[in-house]
Amino acid sequence: MQDDLDHILYKVGRGEITPEQAREQLKHYPYQELAEGVCLDSHRKLRTGQGEVVYGGGKSPRQLREAISGMSDLGEPVLATKLSQEQGRMLQEHFPQGFFRPEAGLFALGRNLDIDPPRTTEGDVVVVAAGSSDMPVALEALGTARFFGISTGVLTDVGVAGLHRITPHLEILREARLLIVVAGMEGALASVLGGMLGKPVLAVPTSVGYGASFQGLAALLGMLNSCAPGVSVVNIDNGFGAALNAVKILAAFR
Repeated sequence: MQDDLDHILYKVGRGEITPEQAREQLKHYPYQELAEGVCLDSHRKLRTGQGEVVYGGGKSPRQLREAISGMSDLGEPVLATKLSQEQGRMLQEHFPQGFFRPEAGLFALGRNLDIDPPRTTEGDVVVVAAGSSDMPVALEALGTARFFGISTGVLTDVGVAGLHRITPHLEILREARLLIVVAGMEGALASVLGGMLGKPVLAVPTSVGYGASFQGLAALLGMLNSCAPGVSVVNIDNGFGAALNAVKILAAFR
């Protein structure tokens, strides 16, 4: 790989290719191989605008530490998602300057995770949680969006079982540029807001509900079958994915 990089730089120096052409070639070039099979995509931010995020599920303590250290060494803030309490406490001890938010399963190094109460309800993006039980996923979306610099508010416990609770917040929702709607059970809130408001809705089904919800499958299918136009759906409990989608949509129109 070093020889290839030297060759690209040599061609730039000789005027055979422009710096812009070299940058295009380097977009798909490097990765960083660490211990225990961890390979960091160190140029993801160059290609996509957002750096690699560390998914915590299933990773050993050593893999997590190596991944976060490797990303931090590149000089970029690091975000880790879907962390257990044990994983988060381990990272907080190893990186005391970092921020672990157990209620969201998130850890950040190099940037604060501002999701503590009191939480604003206003922002370019508003995360709307149908019930209090959906809050871990909603806070994952909130923390991720704010980590990437998006002005984000959150509304809680405004689901269809008491739909009148959304009425006082309609003006805030109309002012937002995009909504992330997080709901379990039958997932109806995304359709309701998609039919009431002229905003794109990113719907997040959660694994909250009784037996026939099938760990979020009922909400997922309900959202996918929404008759309200402009509702897009991510996977079950994927608050992170909805937030990154919002980040990319808003970045495309800056």
